[in-house]
Amino acid sequence: MKILITGVCGFVGSALAECLIERIEGVKIVGLDNLMRPGSETNRVRMERLGVEFTQGDLRSASDIAGLPVCDWVIDAAANPSVLAGLGGGGSSRRLFEHNLSAFGNVLEYCREHKAGLLLLSSSRVYSIHGLASIPLRVHRQAFCVDAAAALPGGLTVNGIGTEFSTAAPISLYGATKLASEIMALEYGAAFDFPVWITRCGVLAGAGQFGTPAQGIFAFWVNAHLRRRPLRYIGFDGTGCQTRDAFHPRDLAALLLAQMRTARATGPRVYTAGGGTANAMSLAQLNAWCDDRFGRHVPSVDPQSRMYDIPWVVMDNAEAARDFGCHIEMPLPKILEEIAEHAALHPDWLELSRA
Repeated sequence: MKILITGVCGFVGSALAECLIERIEGVKIVGLDNLMRPGSETNRVRMERLGVEFTQGDLRSASDIAGLPVCDWVIDAAANPSVLAGLGGGGSSRRLFEHNLSAFGNVLEYCREHKAGLLLLSSSRVYSIHGLASIPLRVHRQAFCVDAAAALPGGLTVNGIGTEFSTAAPISLYGATKLASEIMALEYGAAFDFPVWITRCGVLAGAGQFGTPAQGIFAFWVNAHLRRRPLRYIGFDGTGCQTRDAFHPRDLAALLLAQMRTARATGPRVYTAGGGTANAMSLAQLNAWCDDRFGRHVPSVDPQSRMYDIPWVVMDNAEAARDFGCHIEMPLPKILEEIAEHAALHPDWLELSRA
């Protein structure tokens, strides 16, 4: 088997490459990355040591993709992953469109030409801002959680958000590029007869994640707390109760591998996957964990909410578990400890990733 991973020098792409090399005997990984993200050069060296056939190239350039070898599968892990992308400080809207949508068209053309299967890593942020903000919540142990006594909207259970949750606009500029990519992927797969699997991921987290608040909040918080950098509870009355689920790339790799090994031609093609409620944690709880690990450090409070801020996002893994037998094997304490150990060994990590 030969697998092309776009964005192979990012946190997720490099972690998936390493996991798949461990799990698939004789697999050949081809990796493409433009190395524009701060810190990605360190992963290039690691990928080449693992035997990844690395090419420095840009997905926006059709000629860069044309020179890649024929592969059986493509894992698309190349995108600007920040929900604030396109909003001034998150880069221009034109740049977001080029990176997340226009460039993805070249990936689809590669799959069409070579009949390569596509594994698209999508996002929890394809869901309706209004829908997410309207989820009935209560506070439990300094964290938001679903109020099970309330009437819940379609696509939501106490275990998290599923594929049927509303994707009505607005969903953010970033979310719109991912939802549009999902639609185009499904249409290309149907029109040109290649398999497509789409996974709407929760917050991916683990050692080696670039420590930026908009892209890796768990890694950023642990690194910043350890080094006594300024931390803030933004919005939601400054309580720090906003909650996300941590999803380790090793668990994602297991799901992608199961999808590649599934030959069915019908049935769902879109799945949600994340750490689930067992791996969910608020910023206040994360800070308390860091206090116990590193000593007390008090975040400042900024009660003013930002555009697209959402109090609670946790993904439901029920359908992925039902269809692929996948379950979470990396519990939250292990993920946090892994990040903390990496932070201790890399004192310049925030500078390296320009957080």
